[in-house]
Amino acid sequence: MVSTIAQEAPPRRGLLLSMGSLLLCLFLAAVDQTVVATATPTIVGELNGLENVSWLVTAFSLTSGIVAPLYGKLSDMYGRRRLYLSAIGLFLAGSALCGLAQTMAQLIAFRAFQGIGAGGLMVLTLAISADIATPRERAKFQGVFGAVIGVAAVLGPVIGGYLTEHVSWRWIFYINLPLGAVALAVAFAVLRLPRRTSPHRIDWPGAALISGVLTCLTLFASWGGTTYAWTSPVVVGLGLGAVVLAGLFVLVERRAKEPVLPLGLFRDRTLTIATATIVLMATGMVGAATFLPLYLQLAAGASASNSGLLLLPLMAGMIVASAVAGRVVTRLGTYKWVVVTGAALATVAAFLFSTMGLGTGAVTSGLYMVLFGVGLGMVLQNLMLAVQVSAPAADRGAATSVVSFARNVGGAVGVAVLGGVFSGRLGQAALASGVAGAVPESVRPAFAEAVTGVFAWVTPVMLVGVVLLACLPNVRLHRDA
Repeated sequence: MVSTIAQEAPPRRGLLLSMGSLLLCLFLAAVDQTVVATATPTIVGELNGLENVSWLVTAFSLTSGIVAPLYGKLSDMYGRRRLYLSAIGLFLAGSALCGLAQTMAQLIAFRAFQGIGAGGLMVLTLAISADIATPRERAKFQGVFGAVIGVAAVLGPVIGGYLTEHVSWRWIFYINLPLGAVALAVAFAVLRLPRRTSPHRIDWPGAALISGVLTCLTLFASWGGTTYAWTSPVVVGLGLGAVVLAGLFVLVERRAKEPVLPLGLFRDRTLTIATATIVLMATGMVGAATFLPLYLQLAAGASASNSGLLLLPLMAGMIVASAVAGRVVTRLGTYKWVVVTGAALATVAAFLFSTMGLGTGAVTSGLYMVLFGVGLGMVLQNLMLAVQVSAPAADRGAATSVVSFARNVGGAVGVAVLGGVFSGRLGQAALASGVAGAVPESVRPAFAEAVTGVFAWVTPVMLVGVVLLACLPNVRLHRDA
């Protein structure tokens, strides 16, 4: 039985220009999540502060994740246009300050400030796209949005390395200014959205608690197995803190008149399944983006710059599949079996990654990457589409923020757990082969085994996602609503 969801047709003036502005802002915000990776050694050499270097990434991720639910709820209450323009302004101001930083402490603080704007861009670009396009049109645009997120994840370190090597690390932040200014001007000129004037009350206790949950989770993922042992009181305390704060958050949200994250949304089976699946798929995606370059560099012997280029098959697969899947969903008027098929393909690719070794050629690994990219491209943004068409229009921003939050949790916590798997497998493989402490060339087999061991864990994680998606309601998109 296929149900039908219809919504009031949104404004259409300046649709393509508006979408262009949204895509550019989404790209800039997504790139800045990973752009500092290859610039870090140069930054540390100039500003010192090696002991705090992990906070270059953590500060940005923490603040962008904290503000995501707030942006979603506030946009549902006040309207999205002004918040979107404000988020662009905050992001650009933070970028300029990062480029001007003279100490590591300043750069970390400015990265946190930049993350406040980036969190708004990640949520509001997706929510606004749902406001200005009909569900069937939205399927096409969401495919492009998915491609942009995937490309940004892979290109971030490449762009950061190139600008750092050929210009200056400061330009990984300055480059946002002219591009962001174009997006801001276009949005100001053509973006027209419905204004909301309904009575409202900001749920500050809920916002504080969800911020505490994400803070604990981020620090748990960032420090566990690196700064502190997984069994240390600090890491265990952070894990318990996240659980306790999450429980308090649920209690507070049940009593709040206007919760920052309406728990009633989770009564909808589509949103619940999509959120859980995105956590799992994000774990696989970030795991691949993190550990495939390690495999290519440390096991296959590629240079740092070449390892980025060798990920192009994954990027190409994601781009093409995102665009094509969006059109297929538009033509079929339903997305369920598209996302199920995509998740299955990505799971097969994860299994194939687990079979790689030193003898695996570039062509073979490239084909595996294409398959993985195609699978993810069919899934991620179509799940966002599923959430947006099933959520009430008044809660669309909050529903979008749930998906963004799930992606952050899957990426941060998932990659931390996989990092622990990698470290454990690497130590075991090195000891078993008698090369612990040996020169890099001698430990290449150990690195290969450690990375493939990570994907042996990723495979069942993603398989659970396939099973969940098979239970997704089969919603038919209304052509004109």
